[in-house]
Amino acid sequence: TRNNLANDYLDARRIDEAIAIYEPLLADRERILGAEHPDTLASRGSLAGTYQAADRTADAIALLEPLLADRERVLGADHPTTLNTRNTLANAYQDSGRFEDAIAILQPLVADLERVLGADHPNTLRTRNNLANDYLDARRIDEAIAIYEPLLADLERVLGAEHPDTVGSRGNLAGAYEAAGRTKDAIRIRTRLVEGSNTFTI
Repeated sequence: TRNNLANDYLDARRIDEAIAIYEPLLADRERILGAEHPDTLASRGSLAGTYQAADRTADAIALLEPLLADRERVLGADHPTTLNTRNTLANAYQDSGRFEDAIAILQPLVADLERVLGADHPNTLRTRNNLANDYLDARRIDEAIAIYEPLLADLERVLGAEHPDTVGSRGNLAGAYEAAGRTKDAIRIRTRLVEGSNTFTI
């Protein structure tokens, strides 16, 4: 019940109140259930996510790094929760400006998601986009474009040309072209975005 109340506070964006419950709840679960119990691991993940929502990225990373190691050991590397934790840690690294650390997680994660979930699964597509974003933030622009271009084609095929994720991917590719000095290519993509704005919201 304490966990559910904290979840409700988080959903209501009452983040400090959620943290005030999650922190002692985690300590109690570690004491009563043990450090490796699924509920204890879930509490560590919930608290880390709430720290991120509170812009306490360093505190989130301090929880997520050992949590990932524990979930790999307890649940296995291919368990959906473990895969999600890898992605969450990469997001925390990105938020803290540690783009190369994020890339080091996301590169193998994309391959694992393709193997476990399939190339067209939403989580796989989303992780490819996140990897491209980190390449762009790290000024590895050619590598970002090498992901954005086929990703856009896949999103158009899987989700449709007017899906918000597809539209967002178009904008990302245009930004990468611009960063690479490929102004004509950026104009071509942005022109399509403008022309499409009559039929969908950007």
